[in-house]
Amino acid sequence: MYMPRSEKVWITIGGVVLAAFFATVAIDAFVMGATPPSDPKMIDPAKVSTTPPFDKPGLVQVGPKEYDANMTAFTFGFGPNVLNVPVGAKVNFHVTSKDVVHGFEIPGTDVNMMIDPGFVNSASHTFDKPGKYLILCNEYCGAGHQLMMATIIVGGDAK
Repeated sequence: MYMPRSEKVWITIGGVVLAAFFATVAIDAFVMGATPPSDPKMIDPAKVSTTPPFDKPGLVQVGPKEYDANMTAFTFGFGPNVLNVPVGAKVNFHVTSKDVVHGFEIPGTDVNMMIDPGFVNSASHTFDKPGKYLILCNEYCGAGHQLMMATIIVGGDAK
């Protein structure tokens, strides 16, 4: 079968680019440990307020300088609305929604999740610098979406 030289060149270039793409994805997944930010836990979205640990949202100390932040997202708010953590604390965020799809992003960190009703999403971050960090909803969830935020205060005692 005759194939012009220019087609062979372009097929070779396409093959090299495809191989580079697969190598990049494999290195990211297997060498650098990139994984999806969610875990497969689910609860009944109608029973979020009565299902532990979301029946008592807040911080729970799980180790020296390590905390679980069990949080709920609901129409235009997060529960709890303010978290206080000490400097250098690792916080494991576990978040679910009671009603609609929400976002959970802490700008300036790698914490960014989509919160689906009933799914428990998790992400961790170590807060090495004192200050105030915002938690924002980055998924449009209704007319009051722009008001949906919470605050993490880093410094002092955990509350």
